[in-house]
Amino acid sequence: MPRSFETVSKTGVFLLVLLLLTGSASGQQNRSSDTTIFSLRDLQEIVLAAHPIVKQAGLLSKSAQAKVLQSLGNFDPEIMAAFGRKIFGGTEYYNHWDSQLQVPLWLAGADLNIGYDRNVGVYNNPETRTSNTGLSAIGLNIPLGRGLLIDSRRSTLRQAKIMVGYAEADQVAQINSVWLAAIKDYWNWYFAYQQQRYMSDGVALAEKRFLALKAQVLIGDKPPIDSVEASITLEDRKVQLQESSVKLNNARLLLSNNLWDEGGMPKELPSRAIPEPEGNSQKQMAGFRLDSLVVEAAQQHPELLKIKSQQAQLGVEEKYRLEQLKPKLDVKGAFLAGRRDFSFVPDDYDFRLANYKVGIDFSFPLFLREARGRLREVRIKQAEMNYGLKQTGREIQTGVLAAFNEFKGYQGQLELQTKNVASQKTLVNGELQKFELGESNLFLINTRETKLIEMQIKRAGIVADLQKAMAEIYYRAGKRIEF
Repeated sequence: MPRSFETVSKTGVFLLVLLLLTGSASGQQNRSSDTTIFSLRDLQEIVLAAHPIVKQAGLLSKSAQAKVLQSLGNFDPEIMAAFGRKIFGGTEYYNHWDSQLQVPLWLAGADLNIGYDRNVGVYNNPETRTSNTGLSAIGLNIPLGRGLLIDSRRSTLRQAKIMVGYAEADQVAQINSVWLAAIKDYWNWYFAYQQQRYMSDGVALAEKRFLALKAQVLIGDKPPIDSVEASITLEDRKVQLQESSVKLNNARLLLSNNLWDEGGMPKELPSRAIPEPEGNSQKQMAGFRLDSLVVEAAQQHPELLKIKSQQAQLGVEEKYRLEQLKPKLDVKGAFLAGRRDFSFVPDDYDFRLANYKVGIDFSFPLFLREARGRLREVRIKQAEMNYGLKQTGREIQTGVLAAFNEFKGYQGQLELQTKNVASQKTLVNGELQKFELGESNLFLINTRETKLIEMQIKRAGIVADLQKAMAEIYYRAGKRIEF
């Protein structure tokens, strides 16, 4: 065959390859018109609004508020009443009516008591016997020793309020964990999509090249062995495309685990959805500052806040246990009146300083073993919390720095891999030009092109790993990355 015809034929093949490349690009544009970008912002809105674990975490603070409400119940006013009567053989042995309103007070742990008693009958205890009109009383019960500064109900309420902060920190930690897992699923889907896209483009190029070589073989311009080699390359890439398609479908399913509607029904990621372009996520990295994250992590990390809440809770418990070392000295007093309504009664039987009852209750365990043991137990727990706080703070700081080192490593890899991909593209274009001049063959072109696809896929993997490392830094700092 004349040299000029061979050169023209090779020139035609080179132009055909360029046209196919252009056609593949235009095909991607047409394909993109039928797709919808599912961005990280879209994922963020769905996860934070409707994910079951996020909603479940929201119940933590509500549960803590419910415990505060329970603790406030110890300060609820309480009405008590009792009635008893005995008549036998025409004789009224007793007729008892006791009623009382008890109002717990925050100040000094005192109780305000308002009562009315009517105890009549033949066989009544003279100490409690009253006239037929009964006896009204209003007074206070004040602990002057144990319970003056803090008692069980004030301790319970303070601890319950502190645990609201613990629940809120735990809520933040759970939401951060869910969001990190969702971001990793997103970037795994991104990598699977890019891998499938590059393999699809490789199959399209191999198929077009195979058809062109097959046509040239039929006219005798190329030996049959070239078409066999092109066919092998095509079939091999089809196998790889099928594998990448399976991985893409699985990655899409895993990402769909994070998609729920407001009604709590699971949603599937549509097949026409594609991840956002790489450039959108680069903006997030531009505003990244490690020093501020480290400072915020040392102050606002959920795990540290949880430990600090437990420390505050133990601080209240310690005060309560110290209070139990005091003797019990309760003073009770009430003013009395022989009235049951607002009608007139003589001054001698109305509320006045001369009409009262008073009492004192005193007790004190001689060895205080139980109180001292409980106080010692609390202080041991405080020491454990202090050690835990130091260790957790150190682990958080080193965790942020380790994640940052991993992030910087991926940044360097991405920069190098981007240069490698550009160089490989130049190498492929050069090989095509050599093929045009008759100085190369189909094997070298396929080899260069396969290597380019592998390098593009590897670069997409590095991009995904870089973004996951960025999210990991925020997670280690106790925050969630916002989009």
